[in-house]
Amino acid sequence: QVQLVESGGGSVQAGGSLRLSCAASAYTYSIYCMGWFRQAPGKEREKVSAIGTDGSTAYSDSVKGRFTISRDNAKNTLYLQMNSLKPEDTAMYYCAADPPGWPPCTSALRRYNYWGQGTQVTVSS
Repeated sequence: QVQLVESGGGSVQAGGSLRLSCAASAYTYSIYCMGWFRQAPGKEREKVSAIGTDGSTAYSDSVKGRFTISRDNAKNTLYLQMNSLKPEDTAMYYCAADPPGWPPCTSALRRYNYWGQGTQVTVSS
């Protein structure tokens, strides 16, 4: 069982930055696939980014070049640095985790079994 707790959300103006954090309880965190998802009101959940156990990363086209995912295995913590924020980035952001296996962590087909409670990000124009 993995418990995930997100933090770092808030309200910023367009062009600003935020850094989200996700603290994981699992002592096996270092071997888990980790990802960030978001869901805006009335919209489907969107996969934002993922990071593998080897540090490989993947991003959605909507955030590529603006967001950076990273992980600190010593601290069992996942991060999402968000720069050049846009109003369309407004959403609830969720951290997710899944044990290693197939498909690869960064695959679009990857499914996640463990979820945090979310942290709200609001970007005003």
